[in-house]
Amino acid sequence: MMSATPRSPLPPLSGTPLVVGTLALSLAVFMNVLDSSIANVSIPAISGDLGVSPQQGTWVITSFAVANAISVPLTGWLTQRFGQVRLFITSILLFVLASCLCGLAPSIEILIAARILQGAVAGPMIPLSQALLLSSYPPAKSGMALAFWGMTTLVAPVAGPLLGGWISDNYTWPWIFYINIPIGIFAAWATWSIYRERESTTYKLPIDKVGLVLLVLWVGCLQLMLDKGKELDWFHSGEIIILASVAVVAFIYFIIWEVGEAHPVVDLSLFKGRNFSGGVIAISVAYGLFFGSLVILPLWLQTQLGYTATEAGKVMAPVGIFAIILSPIVGKLLPKIDARWVATTAFLIFALVFFMRSQFTQDVDVLTLMIPTVIQGAAMAMFFIPLTSIILSGQSHDKIPAAAGLSNFVRIMFGGIGTSVTSTIWDNRTILHHAQLAEHTGPHNPAFTQSVQALMSRGMTEQGAWAVIDRSMTVQASTLAATDIFWISAILFLVLISFIWMTKPSKSSAPADAAGAH
Repeated sequence: MMSATPRSPLPPLSGTPLVVGTLALSLAVFMNVLDSSIANVSIPAISGDLGVSPQQGTWVITSFAVANAISVPLTGWLTQRFGQVRLFITSILLFVLASCLCGLAPSIEILIAARILQGAVAGPMIPLSQALLLSSYPPAKSGMALAFWGMTTLVAPVAGPLLGGWISDNYTWPWIFYINIPIGIFAAWATWSIYRERESTTYKLPIDKVGLVLLVLWVGCLQLMLDKGKELDWFHSGEIIILASVAVVAFIYFIIWEVGEAHPVVDLSLFKGRNFSGGVIAISVAYGLFFGSLVILPLWLQTQLGYTATEAGKVMAPVGIFAIILSPIVGKLLPKIDARWVATTAFLIFALVFFMRSQFTQDVDVLTLMIPTVIQGAAMAMFFIPLTSIILSGQSHDKIPAAAGLSNFVRIMFGGIGTSVTSTIWDNRTILHHAQLAEHTGPHNPAFTQSVQALMSRGMTEQGAWAVIDRSMTVQASTLAATDIFWISAILFLVLISFIWMTKPSKSSAPADAAGAH
């Protein structure tokens, strides 16, 4: 079945090719991650321009997320079939084409179709960038390779909403897609120039059609359920119940089929490794908690505390400061110290950050908001790099794309789960806290009566005074709900440390063991 004999590992890159190669791979990842978040703040502009409701406009985000989630775990199989370099460059060029189609789309239907194509071709780019970067550096410097890769994945989600808002305000929304064109063309040209002689071995494998259909079915249903659950009131909706049922049944059949298949579309045997399983659980659940806070914190600031989108973005932006400064340092130190201690430190800092946020009140000032955000940057620098090195440690050269693809797939899925679960809990806890606060209102409470009279003495009607107090209670209830989530997140980060210590230190001092990455 093999189309070529396995090639001996190529020597690492050095000098200018290494610099340009790292830049090209990082830019491709940045473009990819940026595009998953940049459209979020532009939905009102897109919806208005194309003459649809904001609810219909959200399909611009959902369509990309579903297609992307399905294609990421296929990376390992596609790499064996077509080769790392060929697949990566094809993904970039198709991504550029899809970006052009998105910008030129005259209707919401064509835009959604273009976003499905964009999400599908974007899937292999992130795991393959990891694999190609690791093959470019000597084993002792693979921590530095992961540091460069980590910086792009950390900065892009923060830069996306800021850049998307600025482009939508100052230009027109198609430019959020057009900016991908020069970046993508440069990344594809540079990657081909440097890596075309470093193609991986390809195999003519049979297509696992049943596995592919089951994967599309359960991932598609789960992603749709997560994206639309809140809007449709979760399991009070027949549509959500059907999606959940199909996702569960298809997932069970998918596991059974893939375990017994000779050439599976997703290599689930990777989960037999302690490092892979423990690392994937730790990084995925932590990413879900992090991403959930990334959603509710700006929402809370804008909907309850009166911040504008730009002001909320500025509060979130300092998270990149320590992340960018410390990532290369962590990458340099990682071969000399146990990656598990670095990841544990990250989770302890995350727990501290979320505990600090759990003390927020509705009167919180900007400095108090920004201090934990700045500290969180340090945790992020020590989060992705060591856990990725643990997950990929001990994997052979031909297994790295599959391991990177599967681990990124689980992480992305947990990001979606974290967003949906966090926003739902926030809504439910807000309702609960509002009801508890409302118990203390009414004529029987002297303090409440006094507040109403004080407001009426300023010229308000009784209904107006009640409305002011109700608004105050809503702000307080949503604040209490947000701090509940932050407190729970702090506890969960401490619990996740146990999964880090399920893993074993890699035999070599390099994050990707020995020449396994090469």
